[in-house]
Amino acid sequence: MTGPHPASWPIAVLLVGYPVWWMLGFGGLAVIVLAPPMAVVLWRRRPIRVPKGFGIWLLLLAGYLVSALMLGEMPPDTYGEFGAGRIIGYLMRLALYVSMTIMVLYLGSLTEHELPQLRLVRMLGALFVTTVAGGLLGVFAPHVQFTSPVERLLPGWISGNSFVQNLIHPTAAQVQKVLGHASPRPEAPFEWANAWGSNLSVLLVWFVVGWWVYGGPHRRLAALVLLALASIPVVYSLNRGLWIGLGVAAAYLVLRTSARRRLVMCAAVAAGALAFVLSPLQPLVAQRLDNPHSNDIRAFTVSSTIAAAGTSPFIGYGNNRNARGNYRTITTGKSDWCDTCGHPPLGSDGQLWHLMITQGFVGAALYVAFFAGAVRRHWSDRSPIGAAGVLVMILTLLYMFVYDGLVTPLILYLISFALLWRNTMARGATE
Repeated sequence: MTGPHPASWPIAVLLVGYPVWWMLGFGGLAVIVLAPPMAVVLWRRRPIRVPKGFGIWLLLLAGYLVSALMLGEMPPDTYGEFGAGRIIGYLMRLALYVSMTIMVLYLGSLTEHELPQLRLVRMLGALFVTTVAGGLLGVFAPHVQFTSPVERLLPGWISGNSFVQNLIHPTAAQVQKVLGHASPRPEAPFEWANAWGSNLSVLLVWFVVGWWVYGGPHRRLAALVLLALASIPVVYSLNRGLWIGLGVAAAYLVLRTSARRRLVMCAAVAAGALAFVLSPLQPLVAQRLDNPHSNDIRAFTVSSTIAAAGTSPFIGYGNNRNARGNYRTITTGKSDWCDTCGHPPLGSDGQLWHLMITQGFVGAALYVAFFAGAVRRHWSDRSPIGAAGVLVMILTLLYMFVYDGLVTPLILYLISFALLWRNTMARGATE
């Protein structure tokens, strides 16, 4: 494989250089910084190629623009003032959506010579290594955090916004009382612990393709070591969505492999499960499953989100809202005498619910149609990249119920979509 082509540097800087972006305080916002040079490449290569089904994504983007009309409105049983915080959150998300749209089209404009598929896959694999390292940091040094350069430069009225603060303030872990006592949930180098879980599972798929399927003996040996190390933060993350996603991935691989390899795959899965059961990590998983502390919170916010979305089903409200009360009390928000009365904003328990409150049921349906359509169109692609890309699309549809897509998860979902699109173009060129 030859050296990187100059046209591919923005995506390399985004993925391989992601730890630097995180330490600077950009994190996933780096895609906004890198969108202009990607757009320059697109402009010079007009007419712009567009993948099948991308019209649905453009409709989703257009719907978000229209939803701005409702930023000043309040659904019943919610509270909050229309101010700078709501506008900042909306504009931040709009910039991210536009930048990610440019990123997909940019990746589709690069030829195989400029950006080989395997190189892009291995860039994602490099980010997997970074994610494992961040996870181990979160387990063994959970209190590591620092003020980033971006955070220092921004005025307080912007950096103080809760959504912005999570993006620009690097932390190793979220310390929560999931098991009844304080325990760390890794999040470095991403914005939330749930983002870490979602991203690790997606990057794991591409790491296996780049380091195992297309790797030599040395890469495969290194892959085994890294996968063993990854199991530590995976368990300590206490992330049930991640665990379910890994189970779905294992089942998918068993079903999609040939009959000759299926027995080997089943044996490998069984051996991995046995090794885990005999390991000291197993009791931690059992303890987590016995403490589903977030179920009531999620049930409250999801039901409240659906009710609020029903009052603006076509264009939503442009941004999150806060519900009055929570599942324990009618009191709204934390106070000196009730420090457990707070609750997450509506739409913060999964991308599907976020789209419902921001863009109504229509926006949520468009999101599902876009990724489900990708599964349908590429299901017949049984190449390693094709099978891996379809798996990521399935995980995207699974995670939308429990994980927010913005910021970094949706970047990785769309890069995976671009890999599928590029695979289709490569096959068409050889036929």
